[in-house]
Amino acid sequence: MSKYGSRKIAAVAIQMALTESRDEEGILKEKYAKSKVKTAAVDYGGEFISSVNRIVERAVVAAKREGVIKDNHTGEGAVAGATREALSQIMTKAVGLNVGGKIGIARYEDHVSVAVYFGIGLLHLDEVAIGLGHRAVT
Repeated sequence: MSKYGSRKIAAVAIQMALTESRDEEGILKEKYAKSKVKTAAVDYGGEFISSVNRIVERAVVAAKREGVIKDNHTGEGAVAGATREALSQIMTKAVGLNVGGKIGIARYEDHVSVAVYFGIGLLHLDEVAIGLGHRAVT
């Protein structure tokens, strides 16, 4: 791909969130790095409401660890805001239930997208949901 805009970066974040293994994450990470797209992914599971802050923290830490953002307020705020936006999109399905899945993060130039892919469980009745947030960061 040539230039990545907000739509393409959102698609990359979703792809990262849908990976099923660390190996698959690594393959995608290398693929996108060739196009100067920075990516990160992190697993998460737990009770939704009590875990929102931890989910946001995990996304920010993963983005910093993988070099998606710099260690500053601007980058951290962009990822935190995009993550909270993504979580708000699945909140109605997840309130009071356990979730498990993955957070995918992608950045190209000033576009940052965060996708959350969760299985939402109640006994053996599972639902799936994807939330997506985007921010511009310099």
